[in-house]
Amino acid sequence: MAEGECILYPCYFNAAYTRAEGRKVPCSIGTKGPVLTDLERALKKIGVVYRVEEHHHPAHWARREGRVVAEWNESKLSLMRKVAQKLEVRR
Repeated sequence: MAEGECILYPCYFNAAYTRAEGRKVPCSIGTKGPVLTDLERALKKIGVVYRVEEHHHPAHWARREGRVVAEWNESKLSLMRKVAQKLEVRR
């Protein structure tokens, strides 16, 4: 991973998970069951350049949910909060 990049997994935004299970944002701004396409939509709304990778979160290796690598020079927490505020889960 190059400098200025942040890796985001869908589990970071899942309000159904505890912090120990991988959630990184407060439950109040998390969503139930986010998937990779939800993260992509949120990043497009913010205008962040990103790429999708077929990697999985080490704690959730069986799910194969993928990850997003975003070009971001500020703190990872600030990016996660922006993405969480723009997340719309569509089913």
